[in-house]
Amino acid sequence: MSAESFVVVRLGALGDIVHAIPVVAALREAWPAARIGWIAHPRFAPLLHLVDGLDHVHALERRTGATAIRDVRRQRYDVCIDLQGLLKSAAVARLSGARRVLGFSRSLLRESAAALAYSQTGGDGAGHVIDKNLSLLSLLGLHTRARRFPLRIPATPVVACTREVLRAGADEPFVLMNPGAAWPNKRWPAERFGAVARRLREQTGMRSVVLWGPDEATLAAAVARSSGEAACMAPQTTLVEMLALAAAARVVVSGDTGPLHLAAAVGTPIVGLYGPTPPGRNGPWEARDRVVSAHEACACVFKRQCTAPAWCLERVTAEQVTAAVIDRLEAA
Repeated sequence: MSAESFVVVRLGALGDIVHAIPVVAALREAWPAARIGWIAHPRFAPLLHLVDGLDHVHALERRTGATAIRDVRRQRYDVCIDLQGLLKSAAVARLSGARRVLGFSRSLLRESAAALAYSQTGGDGAGHVIDKNLSLLSLLGLHTRARRFPLRIPATPVVACTREVLRAGADEPFVLMNPGAAWPNKRWPAERFGAVARRLREQTGMRSVVLWGPDEATLAAAVARSSGEAACMAPQTTLVEMLALAAAARVVVSGDTGPLHLAAAVGTPIVGLYGPTPPGRNGPWEARDRVVSAHEACACVFKRQCTAPAWCLERVTAEQVTAAVIDRLEAA
């Protein structure tokens, strides 16, 4: 296929942004001289600026949407690829002015009417969501399943600051725990994270750092408080600093949320805790990583809130997660 420029539409959220990065890597490898852009919410622009091979980041939000769309249209992209599959993202893709607008087939869309905006549809929904994203490139004659994440790790003082908080040396390993998630249904109890930190301190000597985002300081404090001084709160971090901290950690323990996927993208060993989302679709893709899953017992799959009499993640114990972390450390 002859093309000189591409633009990807994936507006958010963090984990979904990470899972779409291999599409840019594949486009850059197949078309080294092409111009490649990405349309996303401004919150994710700092991360996208760290993606090698990406030439333009178009920050789109409601307040400045018309200006952003004009900027996109000025680039005169040949192909627009909507990896989100919503009416909003499909409208943005159509408004991009690209000659060809590619999107998933109706059966793979969360909002099937989005297909009306596409000039071509396709894709394969089997397997991991990264594979689903890459499968859309078959419409360009590109067939690949290479899960590559060309991310530059930023230089930031947050890692040294974290080690100072831990009273740890420059090379001393630490565990990064992420108890938060946008969906309450994905948040494993804080006291169990604390129990895992305590057990890991006893069994490995490593202390844990608790990551937290907006409105999560109290949650992180609860983990640290219940850990018996085996864990402490991380410094407040930006998205870019979070990436650096994930890259510096010895292992990351988290539910299915953005920081987990960031850590996986930079090759940090991870242990994922899964309930309402399927680990085969949203989980780790490195064979040595570990998953502790209650998904088969989940009665509220893909729901933000649990409405069932018994919450699936209640089944996941601190002993199970500690064993999975030890197993992952040994595998590394």
